[in-house]
Amino acid sequence: MSARARGALLLIAVTCLWGSTFAVVKTLGQLLPAADLIFWRFLIASVALLPLVAWTRRSAARTPRTPDGWRGRSLWRDGFLLGAWLIAGYGTQTIALQTTSANRAAFFTALSVVLVPLWLVVAQRRRMPGALWLALPLAVAGLALLSWEGGALVTGDAWALACAVTYAGFIVTLERMAGRHAALPFTVTQVLSVTALALVWLLLGGAPSLPPAAAWGPLLYLGVAATALTTLLQTIGQRSVSAAEASLIYALEPVTATAFSFVLIGERVGLRGALGGALVVVATVLSQRADAPHAETPSVQVE
Repeated sequence: MSARARGALLLIAVTCLWGSTFAVVKTLGQLLPAADLIFWRFLIASVALLPLVAWTRRSAARTPRTPDGWRGRSLWRDGFLLGAWLIAGYGTQTIALQTTSANRAAFFTALSVVLVPLWLVVAQRRRMPGALWLALPLAVAGLALLSWEGGALVTGDAWALACAVTYAGFIVTLERMAGRHAALPFTVTQVLSVTALALVWLLLGGAPSLPPAAAWGPLLYLGVAATALTTLLQTIGQRSVSAAEASLIYALEPVTATAFSFVLIGERVGLRGALGGALVVVATVLSQRADAPHAETPSVQVE
């Protein structure tokens, strides 16, 4: 199996895990403010990565000639930059889910799939391909239908759109940086950066407190599976898959989110909402016809 195919499979696994988080985060939002939820989620993720860090450090100690992937200012600088993109994406999504449905938030977030190739075209001053001219109005039409599903626009919809923009920035930046550093150190620096930024956000709102007992199960799932694992797999996967290709894979997220939202919290999508979601997915597929740049394919390092 080629490195590109392995990377795509890793990103598919990431997308399935992400799809389950909308219903979980929406439920947790009734128990915790957004800042508390993000802080505890990423603190748990940081702790979950410690055994893997210790194991790789011991392995490196047995081979003194192996370069230490944890050293270097560029690792922490790049990790902090991606961490800032991450907390912007996770934070806006968490706030969005306080007032909008998990289904609608997932489809609004999917707009990042269209924004990624557009971002690349603007950043590189390349001519916009015809496919994007068709994809963008389709996405807007789909989002309009989703907005009308269950009523007018709500504040959470605007936050979900902000999540789409910030996560598009994260995907594009990760493509550029993923090949510079070993996957595990780069993942850990991202997660630690989000934890530190979330702590600042939390302290600005007052003294932190422990979550209620009912929140720990969902928080453990979000921290271990949907944060530590997904961030590591995404960092590895985007070493061999371009940002535009990755964004196409992420188009599966609304589908999995809808399925999980129905199973976990009983949310349903009406005919109008389903049509709007379908238009968004069609727009994301069309957007991939843009001639977006591909990432280099370096050998994958974990340590």
